[in-house]
Amino acid sequence: MQVYSIATADAFVLGIFESFVHQNWLLKVAPRMGVGNDLRWKPNTVFKPFPFPDASAAQKQSIRELAERLDHHRKSQQALFPDLTMTGMYNVLEKLRAEEPFDDKDRKIYEHGLVGILKQLHNELDVAVAESYGWATSLSSDEILQRLVDLNAERAAEEARGLVRWLRPEYQAPEEQGVQSTLELEEYDVPVVVIAEKRKWPKDLTEQVTSLRDLLRETGEMPLPVIAIATAYQPKLSAKRQAEAAKLLEMMASLGQAELVDGGWRG
Repeated sequence: MQVYSIATADAFVLGIFESFVHQNWLLKVAPRMGVGNDLRWKPNTVFKPFPFPDASAAQKQSIRELAERLDHHRKSQQALFPDLTMTGMYNVLEKLRAEEPFDDKDRKIYEHGLVGILKQLHNELDVAVAESYGWATSLSSDEILQRLVDLNAERAAEEARGLVRWLRPEYQAPEEQGVQSTLELEEYDVPVVVIAEKRKWPKDLTEQVTSLRDLLRETGEMPLPVIAIATAYQPKLSAKRQAEAAKLLEMMASLGQAELVDGGWRG
């Protein structure tokens, strides 16, 4: 048995994962296992590539509150009826949505789990999440998946330009204290470029030069400012390391291994 934990107390993340948007993504990308062909939640396929919405503070708060209400509803009903399971509640919810008839067991679960209220909470959450993406709730599964794939590509291009939409900026990028603004990016006039593979910043000076040279070759004729080069590494290069990289690039330029063009570097 494998258990994965998402280390955040923010119910906004729970709300996104409980929404129809993420459930469509999960059904498409999650691997399956066992005799029952059950979904297997894997971070590298389900979580990491999933593009969260660029929600406003008000939208985040709305999703957060709905997720907390949903979580409280399920836990409180299970506390009242210890034999009530999440699987049972959601099996009945699916029947309710499909307008399928209930048997005696279903009716008991419906009453104990207040599944009608559970359905309403999910409906409200789906609307709030759709609004945070700027989408209609009437989108088909295929339309949702295509938009998520497109949004994933947009985010990759943004990160190549230096804009990272951190999910937990206080932990992931405390030195930045938030996300770079679009205005800051426009100041660099950075072209969109997608880095094929993240790499680690070497400790050895010679290897650092080699890494920078390989990166510039990978991006071809497209000049990259240091801020974009920094995002090609995992973790992203700190301000101190960006300064080190800038000095190395200047040295490489003197040796004919790099060229500064319109504020960006190319090989």
